[in-house]
Amino acid sequence: MTRPPALKLAEVLAEIRMSPSAFYRLRARNQAPRMVKLPNGELRCRRIDLDAWREACERDSERWR
Repeated sequence: MTRPPALKLAEVLAEIRMSPSAFYRLRARNQAPRMVKLPNGELRCRRIDLDAWREACERDSERWR
């Protein structure tokens, strides 16, 4: 079984339609999707982590409607 590729930060930002500065603010508050920092310093996000983060955001938004 092959692993799904991890998404690059630019791909994550495009998918969630967020600016890098807004993303880093969320990350500083531990509210961003889980990211993995590679030895070269680049960030990656596994698809499963991004989907789980998005689902958690959707669940949270239901309480505020």
